[in-house]
Amino acid sequence: MRTALKDLIEMLDPEIFWQIHRGTVVNAHAIESAERIDIERLEVSLKNCTERLTVSRSFGYLFRESN
Repeated sequence: MRTALKDLIEMLDPEIFWQIHRGTVVNAHAIESAERIDIERLEVSLKNCTERLTVSRSFGYLFRESN
């Protein structure tokens, strides 16, 4: 596939697909957990995957609890 990520993201449903880093998009339904590593960094674990993915600071808002 030779589509730029920013163009691909515009075609995806933002309720389902979240960009969590400059080059990483995940299906929100596949997220098993999110863990704060330090005051600025988060990592997510995906269901059925051992790799942990870093969430950049600019996308951390996706994981804040709404009141």
